[in-house]
Amino acid sequence: MIGVSPDSLESHRKFKKKYQLPYRLLSDEGHRLADALGIWKEKSLYGRKYMGVERTTVIIDRKGRIARVFPGVKIPGHVQEVERAVRELG
Repeated sequence: MIGVSPDSLESHRKFKKKYQLPYRLLSDEGHRLADALGIWKEKSLYGRKYMGVERTTVIIDRKGRIARVFPGVKIPGHVQEVERAVRELG
């Protein structure tokens, strides 16, 4: 598992330490990966429009191909949904 966000390397370092994460976090500060995946989108908060990442999970198969995409992730139940999808992929 690899976490990716447009946050800085320093932000990732602090986040990983704070939550004792056992996996890598990659910084996509220029949001090139987010753009390529089509998840850098216009968002809205309290009527204010801004650009940001749509929380998304991408499963990449053993051959390096995108096997499944979960756009607009909501936290409750998501881990179980992804684990089920990974089992189905074998």
